[in-house]
Amino acid sequence: MRIAERVRTLPPYLFAAIEREIAERTAAGIDVISLGIGDPDLPTPPHVVAALAEGAADPATHQYPSNRGETGFREAVAGFYASRFGVTLDLASQIVPLLGAKEGIAHICQVLLDPGDVALAADPGYPVYVTGPMLADATAVNLPLVPELGFQPDLEAIPQETLENAKMVFVSYPNNPTGAVIEDDFFPRLVAFAKANDIVVVHDNAYADITYDGYVAPSFLATPGASEVGVEIFSLSKSYNMTGWRAGAIVGDPEIVDAYWRLKTNLDSGMFGAVQRAAAAALGGSQESVREMCRVYRRRRDLLVAALRTVGMHVEPPKGTIYLWVPVPDGYTSASFTQQVLEQADVVVTPGAAYGPSGEGYVRLSLTVPDERLEEAVRRIEERVRL
Repeated sequence: MRIAERVRTLPPYLFAAIEREIAERTAAGIDVISLGIGDPDLPTPPHVVAALAEGAADPATHQYPSNRGETGFREAVAGFYASRFGVTLDLASQIVPLLGAKEGIAHICQVLLDPGDVALAADPGYPVYVTGPMLADATAVNLPLVPELGFQPDLEAIPQETLENAKMVFVSYPNNPTGAVIEDDFFPRLVAFAKANDIVVVHDNAYADITYDGYVAPSFLATPGASEVGVEIFSLSKSYNMTGWRAGAIVGDPEIVDAYWRLKTNLDSGMFGAVQRAAAAALGGSQESVREMCRVYRRRRDLLVAALRTVGMHVEPPKGTIYLWVPVPDGYTSASFTQQVLEQADVVVTPGAAYGPSGEGYVRLSLTVPDERLEEAVRRIEERVRL
């Protein structure tokens, strides 16, 4: 049997390998604590669950949904963007539901790339920034995020021959995996860069409301001219503990959003109407659950930072996301340090190189474990890890 080359050449998905290693050690009777996968452990807010139940009981949601999305869903997205980011979105032309951000990131490549085209992929970055272009028979070129620039790319350093074939660029702030945030004029510079080189910006906006220490994350679309050169992939997964619900939206440039809708009509039949109503309840309801979640993550962040400093590691507490991005000690690679923590403490962390070549020399630790398990992981790191 012959499998298509585009699938045969795909690398194993990072978190599938992590889950397999955890399962193997657990089967051997070892108590493993995973700080590897960013899947929120807190429950979805009750009013969102109630909206889902009510929607599921409505026979109107039992038929095929529209790929354009229910009016109530699009109104909720537009209302959220207006109140949260100061961004005005047109209901008819600038909003289409997504079955989660991962789907959007993968499929936008089908919309924007032809064989031979190049996508600039933030490095380190979400692995789908690379595999999405591969599945479109295009090429992903790593765009290094420079620590000295606050984990922003050096747009001036991109080779001209790369720019000539580049059709899109993936960025994400607050950033996974580095936790970096935007506090300067990067977004205006990115808009100017996109216009000058006829490149579409795809901003992965999955962590906008997971922030700390008074920082408020902006939307890329709030930048003048942004909606003329790009789109934003917005997800409810992290802000509302809805990773399993697969709810998000692509918003921004009307031409790109319409093209995405045309692709979607040939790939799936839309988001279940009850999930759309639940998403609308999340976006339009009280945001106190989001604020409380940030308080929980901040407490966990500070606990883990203190433990890592105790064993001699240099770590700066991030202002956003649910991760710590930590330089490994001298003499270690990302992989060797990950293995040492696993062997000595039975704690899983993710090697930074798994997010791209520029991630070498770092590990990522997730805050999405219950407090008591995180406290146990902290004790193990403090007592067992010897550098």
